[in-house]
Amino acid sequence: MEVKLWNDKREREMYDNFAELYAIIKATEKLEKAYVRDIISPSEYETECQKLIAHFKTLASALKDTVPSIERFADTYKMDCPAAINRLVISGVPATVEHRAAASTMADPKIVAECTTNFITAMDVLKLNMVAVDQVHPVLSELSASLNKFAVLPPDFEGKTKMREWLSRLSKMSAADELTEQQARQLLFDLDSSFNSFMAALPNSGT
Repeated sequence: MEVKLWNDKREREMYDNFAELYAIIKATEKLEKAYVRDIISPSEYETECQKLIAHFKTLASALKDTVPSIERFADTYKMDCPAAINRLVISGVPATVEHRAAASTMADPKIVAECTTNFITAMDVLKLNMVAVDQVHPVLSELSASLNKFAVLPPDFEGKTKMREWLSRLSKMSAADELTEQQARQLLFDLDSSFNSFMAALPNSGT
């Protein structure tokens, strides 16, 4: 007796997307390990990683209703890919980009403006009481990615660590879940505190 995995074209497309998402996460995990072990060059790593991140963002956006949490997806299929989850969901940029930023001492005005805009947007979202996970996660993800690109900030900068913590927490929730009043207040406080630290870290800021 033939067993069908899907009942219609739409369901088949969904399972095809699941398979592609699974493949992207696995490929990213292998790529991260290869880079750490010096099996591939930094330039090769960065090119391939950027492709995987771009494919992941496109697919994750298309699957946001059926796969609201990538971490939960990975747990469901017992993937055990922590490096891939960190690169795709939390960081959003290749490790080489993070390393260049850490090594540089120049503050790119465009990135400063991008970070500032993302901080303000994230705080405005909360002030407008937009507290659903699918409303908060995208703006925090954009903020985290822009902070990772900023050259002056150390890896343990308050804003980076707090955004990673919040993104990790949100990734374990469903898209329709909402932050409690206490959680939203704490997140707003963390954003405000991180923004003040960010402004103080800018060169020629008078500090």
